[in-house]
Amino acid sequence: MHQRHHSHVLQLDIQGTPHAWISLEQAAVHVATGAVAWVDGDGPLATLRGGFNVARGRQSLIDVHPIVALRGAPRINLFDAAPAFGRAKLFRRDRHTCAYCGQRFDDRALTCEHIVPQSRGGGWAWMNLVTACRACNGRKADRTPEEAGMPLLYLPYVPSRFEAFLLEGRHIRADVHEWLAARLPKGSRLG
Repeated sequence: MHQRHHSHVLQLDIQGTPHAWISLEQAAVHVATGAVAWVDGDGPLATLRGGFNVARGRQSLIDVHPIVALRGAPRINLFDAAPAFGRAKLFRRDRHTCAYCGQRFDDRALTCEHIVPQSRGGGWAWMNLVTACRACNGRKADRTPEEAGMPLLYLPYVPSRFEAFLLEGRHIRADVHEWLAARLPKGSRLG
């Protein structure tokens, strides 16, 4: 029997690009309709039981694997799209480490720090945001790191498509985590 917190399936396009986390039921529909081109993972995540075939005297079974790639060409090139920004994802990208003092903190003690302050046109974008503790954020105030004399200890970056799925913070099965991690770009902080 599957565990509930591992009941999501990583949906890929036929080229292996992650598209979404889907439910077991959604994945089963893809399997049943023949939309799955290939699967991966350390075996089925779950076996779902369907209707009973009287002529064959058997119940139908659908194996749902933790990674499914769907047939057909992708509609858009997802490598051209930056992953959606999220506070928790930023903290995970930066390993819960303040970009100014270098100390690690829990979520409650961290802030999303604008390198170029919002008051000067700095936006909520991956390349303008780093993780900072409340004390350093307050000390930097409405200045750039250079003006505040607070150099960044690490640089921001836009997470890759594979990093974005790991940054979501789901409880990911070990085999799915390994599959995603094996495709991280060189130098990724998540590797």
